[in-house]
This record gives sequence, C-alpha cells and structure tokens, in this order.
Amino acid sequence: MPPTKDRIMDASAGLFRRQGYTGTGLKQIVAEAGAPFGSIYHFFPGGKEQLGAEVVRRSGALYGQLFAAVMDAASDPVTGVRDFFAGAARTLVDTGYADACPIATVALEVASTNEPLRQATAEVFTDWIATGTAFFTRAGVSQREARELVVAMLAALEGAFVLSRALRSTEPLKIAGETIAARAAGLLTSDRRPNRAP
Repeated sequence: MPPTKDRIMDASAGLFRRQGYTGTGLKQIVAEAGAPFGSIYHFFPGGKEQLGAEVVRRSGALYGQLFAAVMDAASDPVTGVRDFFAGAARTLVDTGYADACPIATVALEVASTNEPLRQATAEVFTDWIATGTAFFTRAGVSQREARELVVAMLAALEGAFVLSRALRSTEPLKIAGETIAARAAGLLTSDRRPNRAP
C-alpha cells in the first residue's frame, strides 16, 4: 500500500478531476484515501489550500511527463498531436466523461478567489508551455511560433474538455486535435526542418 501522504494526494487528484476543488471536502478525501482525518493536517499544515496547491503541482508534473511520452513515442510531431488528443478522448470515454484535466478544473474555480492556488495552476501551465515549446523548437519550428502553437494547443484541449464533458461527446476533442495537428503540419513543412537536403 502506498504511503499515507501519497494516498491522500492521489485521492485528492482524482476527486478534483471529477468534482473540482470546491466540490471536494476533506472528509471525502480521507475516506477515499483510507487515511485518518488528522493525517491531512500532519502532512499539510496549511489545510486544504496547501493540499490543493501540492496536488496541482504534482498532477501538473505527471501530465507534463505524459505529454513528453506521447510525443516522443509518435512517428512525427503531427502524429503526436493527434495521439495526444485521441488519448484525452479515450480517457473521457473510459471514465464516463468524469475525468478531465485537474489543473483547468481548479483554475476555473479559484483564479479569482484563491491566489496561492491560482499561482500553482499558473506555474503548471507555464511549465507545460515551456515543455511544449522546447519540443516543437527541436522539431524545427521557431521559438515564437512553437510557443504560439503550444498555447493554442492547450487552449483547444481545455476548451474541448469542457465541451466534451457537457455534450457527452468526443467530437470537440477530435475537432480540436485535427485543428492543432493541421497548424503543426503547416509549421513543419519540409523547407523549415533543420538539416534539410539542399
């Protein structure tokens, strides 16, 4: 069995994805984690806010690793974009449209009301943008265009999550994925790739 702190963070991440931050209570978290109530304040003296910020940062790092793994496994960056959106669609279907992005869910709730959590979500998005920008820059896209592509990709993904959950359909994710893949393909034309043949 994982350590108590890990169980609390895993349970929190799952509940935040499905219910959001404000819709999740500490009693529900410890029940889901199979942990005593006092363990929350033992590991997170700042209470739910500290727990939330740590869960956001930890989840953000895991999702960043997932992005890198999907893109690195793909035959090319455009296929990687399609695979990433397809994976997001599969996750929604497999979870009955309950599990989407915990970072966006928390950000939507707290951006105007909880500065420490807003900062945590902003740090995650900033890291994701930097990771994606570096990936597409290595693939031959200019840094400015790579950053713009990644910001558009994240905006399309998070917006598609909202629409897909509300509509109970993966169509928004499929359309968003194809739109970003087409944009990536346009930036990765043969005359822009490094070390191209003369």
